[in-house]
Amino acid sequence: MTSNDLRWKSVAVVGAGTIGLSWAALFAARGMQVRLTDPRDDLAQVLSEAVPSIAAGIPGASAADLLGRIEVTSSMPEAVRGVDLVQENGPERLDFKQELFAEIAEHAPSRAVLASSSSGIVATDIAEQLPAEVAARVLIAHPFNPPHVVPLVEVVPGERTGEDVVRATVEFYRELGKTPVRLHKEVPGFAANRLQGAIMQEAISLVLDGVVSASELDTVMKASLGGRYATIGPFESFHLGGGPGGIRHMMGHLGLRMAEQWKGLGRPELTPAAVEELVGQIESAYGSGPHAYLERSETRDRKHNAINAALDAEADGADQN
Repeated sequence: MTSNDLRWKSVAVVGAGTIGLSWAALFAARGMQVRLTDPRDDLAQVLSEAVPSIAAGIPGASAADLLGRIEVTSSMPEAVRGVDLVQENGPERLDFKQELFAEIAEHAPSRAVLASSSSGIVATDIAEQLPAEVAARVLIAHPFNPPHVVPLVEVVPGERTGEDVVRATVEFYRELGKTPVRLHKEVPGFAANRLQGAIMQEAISLVLDGVVSASELDTVMKASLGGRYATIGPFESFHLGGGPGGIRHMMGHLGLRMAEQWKGLGRPELTPAAVEELVGQIESAYGSGPHAYLERSETRDRKHNAINAALDAEADGADQN
């Protein structure tokens, strides 16, 4: 896919952390002209060091080509000048984002969509102090890490976001090759992170209670729910689990018992000792430091791309039947 296939051709990526660097590489891989801005002094070096590993996780991408499409600048006004989309990836602090979006709005084109990758702060709060004409272009476009591999983007408009902006944004991310889901209501953490939080709560509880080790918990997930939910979601899974009677039979058979089981789910306290126990187990199983991170992140990307490719092939086959 090239920028000729996309409704927007240029993007400013604000913030060069893990998410921002991943977004910048993906946009560049799809043929867009990208400006990356961050106040850090070593921005160019950080980008050049990160891109080869990220490029390895984008089928058909080369690091040299991506770097050739990404311009780095420490100037916010320069970064957002003339762009179609701003993808913000700053710290998760409301006051910071409010000030940042006010600065972005001052220098970005009046037509530009202003999207935040926030993992929990809602667009209504970010745009609270902005004029109506600016707030109409502010929304959440929350990816799952890393954006260059995981398809999901949660598109969450604020109370003053224009519906035309929402529709155009959803279509843009779909053209980009992502799987956008428009949420119908603002809620802190959105949908995916709330689900992840619920799983992590019980996962941590099981490990701290000594039921399984951290690595065994990961194996349990990968060998059961992980594979299942990569193909069908929890509701379709329960519908099929009920046999021909579907979800109606399942709820009648297990509904009350399931609700009772919820009462017994763990609520672990993350005391210093508990955190040290978790960290120790995880570092022992998976290593720590830059080398281990690079190796395991590249392995993660290869595996996730294999899943993406298999699901895409299955979808294409279904379309042809």
